[in-house]
Amino acid sequence: MSKYSVKQIEEMHLECNDPLAGMYKLSPYVWQEGNKYKMLIRAVNPAPNVVQQAARIYYGESTDGIHFKMEDGPTLAPSTSSNDKDGCEDPSVLPFGNRYMVYYTGWNVTNREGQLMLATGRHANKLTVKGVAIASKKPYLNPKEATITRLQNGRWTLFFEYANDNRSKLGRAYSSKPDGPWDIEGEFLKSRDDMWDSYHLSAGPALVNHLYQTVMFYNGSNPQAHWRIGWVEMDEHGKITARSQDPLITPPASKPGEVDIAFAASSIAVGNEIWLYYSTEDEKPFRAIISVNEE
Repeated sequence: MSKYSVKQIEEMHLECNDPLAGMYKLSPYVWQEGNKYKMLIRAVNPAPNVVQQAARIYYGESTDGIHFKMEDGPTLAPSTSSNDKDGCEDPSVLPFGNRYMVYYTGWNVTNREGQLMLATGRHANKLTVKGVAIASKKPYLNPKEATITRLQNGRWTLFFEYANDNRSKLGRAYSSKPDGPWDIEGEFLKSRDDMWDSYHLSAGPALVNHLYQTVMFYNGSNPQAHWRIGWVEMDEHGKITARSQDPLITPPASKPGEVDIAFAASSIAVGNEIWLYYSTEDEKPFRAIISVNEE
């Protein structure tokens, strides 16, 4: 069992032009390639009209993992398809071979429905939508917030959030290939009564730490939708071996009218530490440096 502790928290700095400069920025998915850090991030127009709030996904690059130069136009934007006509949200990136696989949430505001989508491309800023990866249907309604990883036994695994019984739940699916098709196993992690994660759960980033343990930094909330970030460890077959009793990251005290949310999006193993990227208030991206110590 490992002990995870927050060593440092920094707000991310994004160099960008309008219209991105005036948008809320959340769900930063950061990964490393050589001496460069690349990122896809969700951007939302802070408009009063829900139709005008349609999310887009932008691409940026960095040399230090905290200051990013963003491209002007979105990499993924709402299309004429009913699957993502009103928003492209919450990207999760897998560099694989000579291409990128990007899972994201497509949103249809008319139907109040989300679908888990897959886009691919030889470049992370030039993607082609391939279609629906996991469709919204009972009991897995509105699948979103994908996390794709490979367990230590080699099995491709997709964690995702879905709606059931008026709650957000955390599901798991398996496939022999990283682009599916996916066989949904069911609910992976359950809520805990009288705890910080007693009501809603959502998938967060997963990786193998320097102790060769698979850890996911997941998102959980109480009935008031006060979201915090915790962790859960798995063995090589995906069986849960340990889980945080307390939140690892709690957002700053919210002001009237603000949401009380800290939500994990991506993580990178850097030596004996983990860089955890997350957002607060659904509008501000941060990086937390996490120490990993064997108990």
